[in-house]
Amino acid sequence: MRTRGQERLFGTRSSETTTHRVLKSIDDALLGWVRAARAGARARVWDAGARPQTITLNIDATLLTAHSEKEMAAGNDKHGYGFHPLNCYLDETGEALAAILRPGNAGSNTAADHCTVLGLALAQLPAEDRLREILVRTDIGGQTHAFTADCRDAGIRFSVGYELSETVRSAILQVPEAAWVQAIDAGGKDRDGAWVAELIDRIDLSAWPEGSRRICRSERPHPGAQFQIFDEHGYRYTCFLTDQDGKNIAQLELAHRGRTRVEDSIRAGKDTGMRNPSAPRLRAQPNLAGALTDRPRPALLDQADLPDRRALDRRTQTPSPAAAAYRRQARASRATHPSQARSRLALVQRARRRVRAAPDDPGALLSTQRNRGHDLTTDSQRAHLRLPKNDRHDASTTPLHDPARQHPPQQPSHPATRTIATQ
Repeated sequence: MRTRGQERLFGTRSSETTTHRVLKSIDDALLGWVRAARAGARARVWDAGARPQTITLNIDATLLTAHSEKEMAAGNDKHGYGFHPLNCYLDETGEALAAILRPGNAGSNTAADHCTVLGLALAQLPAEDRLREILVRTDIGGQTHAFTADCRDAGIRFSVGYELSETVRSAILQVPEAAWVQAIDAGGKDRDGAWVAELIDRIDLSAWPEGSRRICRSERPHPGAQFQIFDEHGYRYTCFLTDQDGKNIAQLELAHRGRTRVEDSIRAGKDTGMRNPSAPRLRAQPNLAGALTDRPRPALLDQADLPDRRALDRRTQTPSPAAAAYRRQARASRATHPSQARSRLALVQRARRRVRAAPDDPGALLSTQRNRGHDLTTDSQRAHLRLPKNDRHDASTTPLHDPARQHPPQQPSHPATRTIATQ
């Protein structure tokens, strides 16, 4: 969708109207052909040398906002309105394998949706790669018996988040100190303030697939984090369920923690068109002013005006290649001549002007000296200021503290008026 400024990579770009019309004309049969073409292209690329050493599938859902009454759009638990698609990404390359569009009120732990998107993702892999060991990772939304059983039937390893129920919390607090091992980071070094333990023979796992293991991570909260009632001794606990083999539970916990990279893939997808999905049609509703399909879209809701504003967001995160190329093109299109840039700066930067007083203005000089904190009681200073004669004082005849001393009337501050008064 967003290929503007990238003709060298994608070729000549069609208009957005034509693109939306083509997408809306895709039916189920044509959609199957598109998926088969994508799978064939991926197989050729992998045969050319781009095949990853491991295959890890990350499944996660996200919220998309709809600004009109589109089909399947509904309210969500975040007080928004739109869609709640479920996506699957290949962790090694970050590419999107499959996704299903769901209404905004779709459940997070719907096992049928997870099984559907997993099947679509496996169909995108080459046939010989489906026989390799595959690991699928989800958050707590994948904690369902049906989904884990489906993974076991397909011969796929799973690693899903697990809810901290009262039973799990009690089991965690009963784990002895010797059972906790130091967690590790991506480089294999010890992770400061984090430990890992396996809950063995403390929770019944007979309802889950055979060989399932429950691993817990204890971590010191980051500075400024709010504590919960369950945060025993000031530590946070998270659990996940997996059927992977191996005695190094710290390595298993590191593998599950890598699931968070799916957030970067989702962010890149939103920056390249997923933020505004193309629904089949607007929801038909009676309207006295006309059908919703005939009503023009407000300019303030047009997603085409948002890339520049989104380019200012998430500056601390690494941008995706497509988003970075689009931002470079947008900045280049806004470049102007230096003379025009200086003219715009004059509108926002106030010119600094300094008002200088006339050299023969005693009043201005008095105000300047008074502001600087100088004492104006001596005759030498008053004579230097060239005050009128009737305002001068003879220290040899009349002392400063003489009560009989007559003070002249106050002279006007304007130089011309003061000159007339002295004459």
